[in-house]
Amino acid sequence: MADLLTAQKVAARTEDAVKVYGKGQIEVRALDGVTVEFAAGRYTAVMGPSGSGKSTLLHCVAGLDSLTSGRAFIGDVDLSTLNDQKLTILRRDRVGFVFQAYNLVPTISAAKNITLPLLLAGRKGDPAWISQVIEITGIGDRLEHRPSELSGGQQQRVAVARALASRPDIIFADEPTGNLDSRAGTEVLTFLRRAVNEMGQTIVMVTHDPMAASYADRIVFLADGRIVDEMLEPTAERVLERMSRFGE
Repeated sequence: MADLLTAQKVAARTEDAVKVYGKGQIEVRALDGVTVEFAAGRYTAVMGPSGSGKSTLLHCVAGLDSLTSGRAFIGDVDLSTLNDQKLTILRRDRVGFVFQAYNLVPTISAAKNITLPLLLAGRKGDPAWISQVIEITGIGDRLEHRPSELSGGQQQRVAVARALASRPDIIFADEPTGNLDSRAGTEVLTFLRRAVNEMGQTIVMVTHDPMAASYADRIVFLADGRIVDEMLEPTAERVLERMSRFGE
């Protein structure tokens, strides 16, 4: 397993990551010394029971939250060395995000939502790449619709297209199918899988759903803020069996 991972370029990683909330008797160690690598061009799922630290890990390695100690990297960049402005620029230029809540701007069309981050960055983007993103996410016939005119699954597909449009180094997805029915969720997971296979994207996804996790190349399991296991080439059945050991 180590040989497989080290053969890959590393898109993001943490070293001895610790995140503590509160002090004294109310102190919670959400992350307790996590060292992990996320290989470029791969689809990694992060799983664990509620309160295991999986969303905290994603937020800290994505630069949305800071560690109490340890280090987080995007590529070779140590996030702790960046001031707020440089961190904002790094997230804008090198990172894509997909959340459970679609976070679309309600007053503009799907097409404008997709290209909004590029517009805010003062960039036009690559038209050929954006066309490929629209084709992969299957929303070409919904581009002029506003979010209120789209189903939940369509809105999340727009959110995935927006994350892909800037061609980021890595995409972080936090429970991206959490608000979707099984059919829409399957569609979104299929698009994420295609983005890795056909576009060479790197995806790190937090999920509690074994079926969602089975789309990944690799699963990292957390419990009590620590990595307790990994799995390559997962299936939903194997994930269910593994999660049962953690009382999930």
